[in-house]
Amino acid sequence: MTIDPAMLALFKAELELCRIGPANTVAILSEGDIRADYARAFLEAARQLGAVAFNMNLALRDGFALEDQHGRSPLAGNRPAIEALCKSTIVVDLMGLLFSHEQNEIMAAGSRVLLVIEPFHVLQAMFPTPDIRVRVEAAERRLKAAKEMHITSAHGTDIRYKLGQYPVLTQYGYTDTPGRWDHFPSGFLATNGDDGAVNGTVVMMPGDIIVALRRYVTSPVTFQVKDGYVTEITGEGLDAELIRGYIESYNDPRAYAISHIGWGMFEKAKWHHLAASRTAEQEIGVHGLSYYGNVLFSLGPNTELGGDNDTACHLDLPLRHCSLYLDNEIIVDRGRLVPDDLRAAGL
Repeated sequence: MTIDPAMLALFKAELELCRIGPANTVAILSEGDIRADYARAFLEAARQLGAVAFNMNLALRDGFALEDQHGRSPLAGNRPAIEALCKSTIVVDLMGLLFSHEQNEIMAAGSRVLLVIEPFHVLQAMFPTPDIRVRVEAAERRLKAAKEMHITSAHGTDIRYKLGQYPVLTQYGYTDTPGRWDHFPSGFLATNGDDGAVNGTVVMMPGDIIVALRRYVTSPVTFQVKDGYVTEITGEGLDAELIRGYIESYNDPRAYAISHIGWGMFEKAKWHHLAASRTAEQEIGVHGLSYYGNVLFSLGPNTELGGDNDTACHLDLPLRHCSLYLDNEIIVDRGRLVPDDLRAAGL
């Protein structure tokens, strides 16, 4: 089959950002015929860069739906496949290993993992730049040093996270560091609050996003948080019912645990993308996760940061117009990044 020249050029540029060359092994991990065009283009891009490359293709899961499979990987128990991936320089993940124990094992062996599952027009629109890496890593230094995060909003959000137990997860769309994961494309950072040390109130307002449901909130939803768990979800509209129903469908009390918290930094990401996109049902929602100045409040698993909560229920809930403080230093002021070294040019 032919390879789209634009796709080949973009994937070659992505692997170049990842510093892939003749001394490297590139594993492309795919499932069934999903993103087969991506697999072919990445193989050819790696070949043109002089790397050794192979496509590991696994059988399609029954009843496959990515949003219901968080942390559940068809690699489970497949030792030959896992060991081959562990020996690769980089794994281009076209199926979604995030939150899985298998991904953690691959990264612990020193292999990088690059998740690539967004539609091609999203990859093009949000292609990473060296500048987003510089700014995300500047934010990482601040977040690593902080002992507390405090988030407020004019609508009633007031929540505090004690920090220090967990590392910081950075996403800038490529990876050239052994043992590091990233998502092409993206631009944000996050960490987890200390176990049992997240308390307060979060209020979602119209325009905030429920990523898993590919939906903007149209009515207020209030989360009461005590000792790291949501204890109550209230609201008079449909949104509160949908969120409660989604969580309850997993029949897992760990789904109410507070997961990662962070903020978006990528000026190429668009808050309005979900409303304008014709392919929203095919997307993980990286525009909503990364758009500039959002505060990313999440529920569910924490295994990607070394925790032991591997619930399959995950909710990312990007919030607009919030203010975020690290040890009393304001980082995000009502949706606007404040420190000079974190701001994008012209914003």
